Amino acid sequence: MAVRSGLWPALLGIVLAAWLRGSGAQQSATVANPVPNPVPGSNPDLLPHFLVEPEDVYIVKNKPVLLVCKATPATQIFFKCNGEWVRQVDHVIERSTDGSSGPSLTLQHQESSCCRGLPSMEVRINVSRQQVEKVFGLEEFWCQCVAWSSSGTTKSQKAYIRIAYLRKNFEQEPLAKEVSLEQGIVLPCRPPEGIPPAEVEWLRNEDLVDPSMDPNVYITREHSLVVRQARLADTANYTCVAKNIVARRRSASAAVIVYAHNPSVLLWPLGQCVQGSPRSLTQSFSVRPVNVDGSWSPWSKWSACGLDCTHWRSRECSDPAPRNGGEECQGADLDTRNCTSDLCVHTASGPEDVALYVGLIAVAVCLLLLLLVLILVYCRKKEGLDSDVADSSILTSGFQPVSIKPSKADSPHLLTIQPDLSTTTTTYQGSLCPRQDGPSPKFQLTNGHLLSPLGSGRHTLHHSSPTSEAEDFVSRLSTQNYFRSLPRGTSNMAYGTFNFLGGRLMIPNTGISLLIPPDAIPRGKIYEIYLTLHKPEDVRLPLAGCQTLLSPIVSCGPPGVLLTRPVILTMDHCGEPSPESWSLRLKKQSCEGSWEDVLHLGEEAPCHLYYCQLEAGACYVFTEQLGRFALVGEALSVAAAKRLKLLLFAPVACTSLEYNIRVYCLHDTHDALKEVVQLEKQLGGQLIQEPRVLHFKDSYHNLRLSIHDVPSSLWKSKLLVSYQEIPFYHIWNGTQQHLHCTFTLERVSPSTSDLACKVWVWQVEGDGQSFNVNFNITKDTRFSELLVLESEGGVPALVGPSAFKIPFLIRQKIITSLDPPCSRGADWRTLAQKLHLDSHLSFFASKPSPTAMILNLWEARHFPNGNLSQLAAAVAGLGQPDAGLFTVSEAEC
Repeated sequence: MAVRSGLWPALLGIVLAAWLRGSGAQQSATVANPVPNPVPGSNPDLLPHFLVEPEDVYIVKNKPVLLVCKATPATQIFFKCNGEWVRQVDHVIERSTDGSSGPSLTLQHQESSCCRGLPSMEVRINVSRQQVEKVFGLEEFWCQCVAWSSSGTTKSQKAYIRIAYLRKNFEQEPLAKEVSLEQGIVLPCRPPEGIPPAEVEWLRNEDLVDPSMDPNVYITREHSLVVRQARLADTANYTCVAKNIVARRRSASAAVIVYAHNPSVLLWPLGQCVQGSPRSLTQSFSVRPVNVDGSWSPWSKWSACGLDCTHWRSRECSDPAPRNGGEECQGADLDTRNCTSDLCVHTASGPEDVALYVGLIAVAVCLLLLLLVLILVYCRKKEGLDSDVADSSILTSGFQPVSIKPSKADSPHLLTIQPDLSTTTTTYQGSLCPRQDGPSPKFQLTNGHLLSPLGSGRHTLHHSSPTSEAEDFVSRLSTQNYFRSLPRGTSNMAYGTFNFLGGRLMIPNTGISLLIPPDAIPRGKIYEIYLTLHKPEDVRLPLAGCQTLLSPIVSCGPPGVLLTRPVILTMDHCGEPSPESWSLRLKKQSCEGSWEDVLHLGEEAPCHLYYCQLEAGACYVFTEQLGRFALVGEALSVAAAKRLKLLLFAPVACTSLEYNIRVYCLHDTHDALKEVVQLEKQLGGQLIQEPRVLHFKDSYHNLRLSIHDVPSSLWKSKLLVSYQEIPFYHIWNGTQQHLHCTFTLERVSPSTSDLACKVWVWQVEGDGQSFNVNFNITKDTRFSELLVLESEGGVPALVGPSAFKIPFLIRQKIITSLDPPCSRGADWRTLAQKLHLDSHLSFFASKPSPTAMILNLWEARHFPNGNLSQLAAAVAGLGQPDAGLFTVSEAEC
């Protein structure tokens, strides 16, 4: 035993002396012999016993955490974190004499008086967030204690240190429901990702739901709220609340309506706004049979004849509408017939028909003028006088004023105009965008054929139109100074012809669309409107100070056209919106090319020409002036962050020993994703991991990428450094596309096909993500289907009622009913609150029809898969007397 007790201190002294020499001269001077001599009177057979061991802990925000160890008998205690010793200077040590023996001592030792007064030691260290992040990529950060005594060493349990967080977006939110009495209700809720996992509680009209107080309600392990048998008292707004030690998040509220019924009748409670003094709320009931089959309403009157000499009439499946599984109406809801020439004349009496006659007269006048121009040109050519006539085929679509220059002696060519004799024209006064060569007081705007209002057919202008037409359209645009930067291709452009019925333009797979509401275009006018996505390198957008581009640069036009209602431009953005972290501005480019701040988000004026609804991943811009727009953010603190989408691509086929893994770091927007997917298709690449999102902060720190755990027996990394970096400003300014790093691996043998490794991507002192790569390079990966884009032959332009989810007649009924103010609040204000748009009430109130603005925004936010039944439930729950008129089904749409 003497040999054993003398050998341990010597060996431990050698080991710790070597460690201390490695940690610096100043530490080695302070601890020359980390294991002192045994305390006189202590039992040399006693190993250290831990009285206090380090426990798992979470780092909240940037506050360091404290780890504590206490052991007896102990002459030294040191912390080891992730396999490395913590420096001695980082330990706080307290020594004492333990007055009692530890619980691990035997009965014989407990009876021995020599076990009294054992030396004990307590050691504390602080662990910071930076320490945990610096070793990012390991499975988990851990620390444990090692205690020494004259008899040997003992290790404590491992304590895991994790950075606590709670994401903002719920993985699944509860949806509104409408159920009958005694029917079961299930409201699902999947809380946001977080560490530690979020606890979930439910609110019923802001009151906590307590299953212990109500046996009819319980919460599942998956956090769903279940009501076993619905009661009338269960009609309420339900909200799922997720919380952990970091934050508390609320889901969108779900309205649950419970209605009473018996085998023969169905009672629908409808509130009424009673006129009189004082105004009060009464409750009335209407009785309807269960399982009601739908029946057609009478046909409407025949419409006036259109330009194609057809007219139409419609009916609705609402007399009554099908309920509770009843049969839908059979047959068509729209009837279209040809008109005779006499009928066309006799039924033309409305304002639209007057416009028709004016248009026909204008056609005749224009044809006459065109004939005179052709004769004049022919005569001049015959006399040897050449004219330089600008190609104005695009100008007849309303993009620029006509410019006819005098003849030049050195211009032997003649650009002729091919007129469209099938169109009618209307005169538009003034210029759309001033030109440098002088203003033109008047020009003509070409009108296409008028669309029959409320037609049953889907009026579409396909993006996959003939190539010659698309190229001609773009080439005509590029002849104008203002449109030099438009792309010379149609993959990032959409255009269509619209009238007062409105419609929608969309660039497929980019998240960019333009909603043109009904009556935004004046009646009697038809505009050819375009929507364009620009590459950042093609448009110079000056950024000052800490500003950064958060959205794509989008043009809609032609600029200068007259709009009587705001249109809604939808764009993705990659910012994490927070008033404390960001100052967000909408920029617009003038006709002269300079960029101006037209809107400071959060400081909008109700009567302003621009307004913006900002959401987590998209912004909806109300504008009455078309042009070129971009969303720019200025960081107010280092907490400001941009979302980056991380994607890993590798070749589909490997024909050589080398194999490349490309890691893309993109703005988290659909257009950036589309660009990379198209690029990788050309390169023959495939997605090898599920995409991840990284929050990149305004901290001036670069983004680092590294590859680890490559099996050396099968692969060899050709990277000469431990990591690669993408500079901070390359990511932050947002003007550089396709940012990526490539890791080149080399197979030891051509037969090697399995690849397993780890790829880490992290911002220095910031957020990070890790990828566990494990696949066979000779086979397609299962992740390829995650990035299957929509068909490029989709429909980028929808015209008329087919472009909207809400049927036109239902829309008009809702507007007529909710626009007038109601003292009880059952009007457009309550609808805005139900749709979580109550922060924009002043903007809606400044418009002639607030309800129309709300419905337009709903259309823009819920395209193309809007939940129409949820909207109908919100409208029907306002308590209007004729709320039944608002009930629509998918079949009616």
